[in-house]
Amino acid sequence: MIENHLASLHPGQIATISHLRGESGLQQRLLAMGFRSGRQIVMLRRGWLSGPLHVRIGTTEVMLRCREAREIEVTNVSAEA
Repeated sequence: MIENHLASLHPGQIATISHLRGESGLQQRLLAMGFRSGRQIVMLRRGWLSGPLHVRIGTTEVMLRCREAREIEVTNVSAEA
């Protein structure tokens, strides 16, 4: 298993969150939105250049900055079914 961060995914890929890094304020915001270890996350689309990332976690869709997405480590990356 190779560990990546959320910002490295391409649209249509599914991954499992393995760890949240970063400052405690960011971790608390991510936890409040449902980003927890073991949850599956789907990359829906990427903004132009270094624009925001559109992801789905459970039934919630969220837009994240690339720098925030780099703090979310993911494993088990696969193509969407």
